[in-house]
Amino acid sequence: MKARQLAWLLAAATVTLLAACGGGGSNDNLDDRLGIADPKLRLVHAVPGGPAVSLWRNGLKDADATGIAYKTASKYYVINEGRTDLQIKTASGDTAVAAAQLDSNRGHRYTLVALPGSSGVDVLAIDDPYQKGLTSEKARVRVANAAVNTQAVDIYLTAPNADLNTAAPQFASVGYKAANPPTGNDSVEFDGGDYQLRVTTAGTKTVIFNAGVTLGKNVDWLLVSIPDAGLAGVLTPNAIRMIVVKADDNAATASQELTSH
Repeated sequence: MKARQLAWLLAAATVTLLAACGGGGSNDNLDDRLGIADPKLRLVHAVPGGPAVSLWRNGLKDADATGIAYKTASKYYVINEGRTDLQIKTASGDTAVAAAQLDSNRGHRYTLVALPGSSGVDVLAIDDPYQKGLTSEKARVRVANAAVNTQAVDIYLTAPNADLNTAAPQFASVGYKAANPPTGNDSVEFDGGDYQLRVTTAGTKTVIFNAGVTLGKNVDWLLVSIPDAGLAGVLTPNAIRMIVVKADDNAATASQELTSH
């Protein structure tokens, strides 16, 4: 029996069990967990002051990633398997600002983060194999450093008000234009609940961002650091904000800026 046919039979046999265990959050279906879903793609705009952008795939504008403004993201949307030529262009005027190539595979999710480069716009491409257990209710989290005014950061997700001095970062020494876990590796799983998100300069306990967050069961988050607002923020070392990019079927709720306190 072919592997794909076997996977679909397994899906039919386990659908009741998965539903009973609370699986299947937004954009989290059986075919995703079985690794047989069509590949998905999304675009995150993290270029301070940059105009709205659109993603072009194999020479055609993607309707699901059009007019993406700074600090926002498209939802995940289905693409074909295989090699894909990608361009990021301004939404007004269709001026190309960055390009990338993707070799997409079934069961994987792909994120393109547009961020400042040394001579324009660079692209951080993240391949998420989405290896999640059939009955798991865990939240999945990955981080990306798109704050050009930082060198490297440590990122903690702890119980609220936990002593940071005795805690180890879940995401250590994340350099600029880097993701953790890196591309091709699965996200880190957490129990659902309330957490305190703190970002420090790498190797220290000096907090540069602090916010309370609630991780729901089965959510899939990408936490992205960006420079603080305005030119002063971009030029001030370690002045950052954070946005959370969610694996949401609704483009209007796919990204949210977090408030530091």
